[in-house]
Amino acid sequence: MKTKAVRLYGKNDLRLEEFDLSAIQDNEILAKVVCDSLCMSSYKAAQQASNHKRVPDDIAENPTIIGHEFAGEIVEVGSKWSSQFKAGDKFSIQPALNYEGGPVGILSAPGYSYRYIGGDATYVIIPNEVMENGALLPYKGEGFYPASLSEPLSCVIGAMHANYHTTPGSYVHKMEIVEGGNLALLAGVGPMGLAAINYVLRRPDRKPGLMVVTDIDQARLDRAASLYTVEFAKEQGIDLRYVNTGAMTDPAAALKEMTDGKGYDDVFVFAPVTPVVEQGDAILAFDGCLNFFAGPSKPDFSARFNFYNVHYAYTHVVGTSGGNTDDMIEALDLMGKGLDPAGLVTHIGGLDAVIEATLHLPEIPGGKKLIYNHIDMPLTAIAEFEEKGRSCPVFKNLHDICSKNNGLWSVEAEDYLLTHVGELTV
Repeated sequence: MKTKAVRLYGKNDLRLEEFDLSAIQDNEILAKVVCDSLCMSSYKAAQQASNHKRVPDDIAENPTIIGHEFAGEIVEVGSKWSSQFKAGDKFSIQPALNYEGGPVGILSAPGYSYRYIGGDATYVIIPNEVMENGALLPYKGEGFYPASLSEPLSCVIGAMHANYHTTPGSYVHKMEIVEGGNLALLAGVGPMGLAAINYVLRRPDRKPGLMVVTDIDQARLDRAASLYTVEFAKEQGIDLRYVNTGAMTDPAAALKEMTDGKGYDDVFVFAPVTPVVEQGDAILAFDGCLNFFAGPSKPDFSARFNFYNVHYAYTHVVGTSGGNTDDMIEALDLMGKGLDPAGLVTHIGGLDAVIEATLHLPEIPGGKKLIYNHIDMPLTAIAEFEEKGRSCPVFKNLHDICSKNNGLWSVEAEDYLLTHVGELTV
């Protein structure tokens, strides 16, 4: 069978190509990829190419398919897995396999390391190690985009679980954010910050008493506040505050004052910006945990950290990169119970938009860029649907559907796009 995919050949060398997939082996699965959510990690992989820890050295001869936040449906199942999976099953994939036998060893991951599986393709061959590691995850919810976004949601779930706290006189760490504690999400209204807000508000357990979300862009703060409201948070027992630190003379002092001087038990930093990291350190409470969530692209990135407080106030730092399979299962379960990740999505496009969008991802405003792999469509902001609808009925109807849903993407919008793709004019 032929597939069309965006493949990585070298630094900033991405190519959209059509090529043959071989017949699957008994321990493999053939799958159709319906959608993929573009991730900043793919931008970093394109920038660094083989210097990236997950990208093989031989991509010039054996290019890999990019994209790791994807969902689709199974087409054909090898005999080894026929008792567990069947054609027509919808799926999501946990890309962080932690599998020694992959192309680059333990860091191998679909979307970085493999020639025949990645999110930015029409059809892929799922290798045996994905199933062996329990990383092919059934999705029983509506639509496909929620399953695609389960991977980024799993990353913030994993981050919350990875935070830890101590008991004086004991060497046992208590994992997780503090129940009823003070939580700060710094630079927290980008795509991953929005996912974190959504998760904190929707999870059935372990809620903070205070959640402060900061940024320096008021428009982004306002959008976050319209999606995840202070009123809804209050119903969950959470005092939610959106704060523009760009308007503050001394942000750290002002943020700490919101806790009556105690500081924050858990601080998450969502931007690899030195002043933001240092601000997070400055607002930690006794035994406070700073989670450096944002992955920097520069290997020499650094920031100051108060080691007096490390010694005397038990402050500490962790870093998380991705979630594990259990985190993705939790994400998919929450989606089945009503958590809709659509607030992350601001742009829709087709496979032909992937290269340009990936190589310029840091420059494109907004949240997640959602790609539908079997259509041709320029990357288009949902906010632009109304204007494009003046000349294209498909965009007009998409605008009407999204308007009914607070300006958000939805299963209804996805279904409409996929069934009317032949009428799309751009």
